[in-house]
Amino acid sequence: MFGFYNRILTIDLSGRSFVIETIEDEVLAQSFGGKGLATRLLLERNPVGVDALAPENHLIFATGPFCGGRLWGGSRYGVFTKSPLTGFYGESYSGGKVPEAIDATGFDAILLHGKSVVPTVLSIHPDGVVFHDARELWGMETFAAEEAAIAQFAHQQEGFKKRGAVVIGPAGEKLVRYAIIANDKWRCAGRTGVGTVMGAKLVKAVVFQGDRKRTYADPEGVAEYARNFSSTNMEHPGVKAYKKMGTTMMVTLMNNVGAFPARYWNQGSCDHAEEISGERYHAEHEVKPHACAKCFMACGRMARLLKGRHKDLKLEGPEYETIYSFGGLCMITEMEEIAYLNDLCDRLGMDTITAGNLCALLMEAKSKGRVEYPMQYGDADQVVALIEKIAAREDIGDVLADGIIAASEQWGLSDLAIHVKGLEPAGYDPRVLKGMGLTFGTSPRGACHLRTTFYKPELSGMIPADQIEDKAAMLIDFENRLNIFDTLILCRFYRDLYSWAELTKAISLATGLAATREDLETIASRIVDSTRQFNIREGLQPEDDRLPPRLHKEKLLDGRTLTAAEMEQLLGDYYRLRGWDKRGMLSEGASTLD
Repeated sequence: MFGFYNRILTIDLSGRSFVIETIEDEVLAQSFGGKGLATRLLLERNPVGVDALAPENHLIFATGPFCGGRLWGGSRYGVFTKSPLTGFYGESYSGGKVPEAIDATGFDAILLHGKSVVPTVLSIHPDGVVFHDARELWGMETFAAEEAAIAQFAHQQEGFKKRGAVVIGPAGEKLVRYAIIANDKWRCAGRTGVGTVMGAKLVKAVVFQGDRKRTYADPEGVAEYARNFSSTNMEHPGVKAYKKMGTTMMVTLMNNVGAFPARYWNQGSCDHAEEISGERYHAEHEVKPHACAKCFMACGRMARLLKGRHKDLKLEGPEYETIYSFGGLCMITEMEEIAYLNDLCDRLGMDTITAGNLCALLMEAKSKGRVEYPMQYGDADQVVALIEKIAAREDIGDVLADGIIAASEQWGLSDLAIHVKGLEPAGYDPRVLKGMGLTFGTSPRGACHLRTTFYKPELSGMIPADQIEDKAAMLIDFENRLNIFDTLILCRFYRDLYSWAELTKAISLATGLAATREDLETIASRIVDSTRQFNIREGLQPEDDRLPPRLHKEKLLDGRTLTAAEMEQLLGDYYRLRGWDKRGMLSEGASTLD
C-alpha cells in the first residue's frame, strides 16, 4: 500500500537472529501504522500476563507514513510494549532527527524480543540487523553512549545518508522502572519505562541507517499540500506562541488559572511561578527555538544558562512538565536548578515527570512526619542526591526505582500518593480542569495528558472547565483524532492544524485511501478498544480508572474540587459512548485489531 513499506523486522535477541516479514495491505488499511499496527502486534505476539521485564515481552519501534517525506510534523517515532511501571499498555513517543534515520531502514515496525547474553548494540539497516558487543558502552550516560554507538557501529554503505541512534542510560541498565529511551541527546521516549524494557533485554543502543523512502500515492499532490500547509499555518497564533516560548509558556497560564500542581498536589498555584516562568527563562538566559526535522513550529528550547552555579550549561529544555514536577511539586524556586535536574535526568536516562513526583511525595511525607529522610520542599541539592541514588539503585533509591505503587505501599503512603494505574499525572490539576480528570482515568497508559490534550479545549473556552455534561463526548472526539495522530505518529502540537478534514486530505494523498472522517473514527475507536482489550487481559479492574481519593477529598485552597460523583458521571458517560459496559469492560462483538 502507498505510504507504507509493508515490512516488519522481528529480532530475536536470544538467538541473535532476525526475520523480515511482509504486512498485507488489508492489515494496514484497518490499523494504519504506528500505534495501530504496534497494538495489533502486541495483542498477537505478547504472551498474556507476561512479566514486562521477561524476554518474551516485545519492544516495538515504529514510524508512521508521514515520516521522512514532505508532510509536516511527522518526524517522530513511537515505542510500544507492556509497561514495567504500570503492568499495562506502554507507549511513548519522541521526535528530533533520529526518526528519519529509523524510517530510512524501510520497516513499518521493528520488534525486539528475547534477551541478549551480553550488553549489545543493534545496527539496523534495510537488509536486517548486525549484533555488536557493547560491554564497553555499558555504564555510559546517554549523551556519551549515543555518540559512541553512532561512531562505532553505524553501518557503512554508500547512500546511507541518514543515521542515528536511540540509547538508554544507567537508569535503564539498573532497571529503574521509569527509564527513558533517548535520542538526539535531549529528545526521549520518556514515559511508562520503555527504556527499562530495553535494559532488561541488555540492549544499550540501536543504531539506524538506510536509504529507503516511502512511496506516496500522489507525490506531486503531497508536495503541493505541504507547501500550502506551511504557507497557511506558519503565522497561526498557536505556531507563533510555541516558536516564541515553547511549552514553558504553560507555567504562567496554568498558575493563573489555579491548575498548576504545587507542593505535591496540595496547591493549584505557587508564589514563585514568575521566577520559573518561560518569560523569566527567556529574559535571563540564552534561549532559542529548536525544531525537529520537517517542523516549522520549533517548540524546543535550545538554551545556555547565563547565571547561577550551573552557568554555561547547555541543554534543550526544560519543558513545561519538567518545570511543573520539580518547580511546582518540589517547590524549587530557581529555574537554573530545574534546568540542571532536567539535564541530570536526561543523562542518567530517567523520566522527569515520575522522578519529580516521587521526590515530592517524599517531601510531603517528611513534612507530615511519616518518613525520616532529609527531603525538604525547595531543596534542589537533596533532589539531585536522591535522583542519583535512584539511578544507581542505592539505599532509598532502590525502593523509589520500582515506582510510586511499590514505594508508597512499602512506606505506608498510599493515601498520599497521586497516580492512576501507577503513572503519575502531568501538570494539569483535575480539580480545575475536570476533563483532564477523565483523561487521566481512561488513558490506557495511566494518568497521561497526551492521549487527549484536553486541557486545550478547557483552557481555550471550547467547553467550560467545570462542566460535566457532554464533556465525555467532546473528549472522545479529541481522543479519536489524536489516536489517528498516533497511527501516523504526528506531533501533538499540530493538533490545531490537522483537523479531521485535513487528515483525510493528507492521508489520501499519501496512501491512496479515500478515507472519510467516519472511516478514521472507526479506525480510532478500534485502536481504543484494542488498547482496552490489552489492559483487560493484563488484569485491569474498574477501580484502575479512578483517580486517587486525595484528589476528591482535598479541595484546593480556592475551594475547587472534582467530586467522586462527578468523576463517576464522567466515566459513565465515557463508557456508554465507547460502547463499553458500566464497569468499563468491552461488550460482546467489540471491534478490535487482533
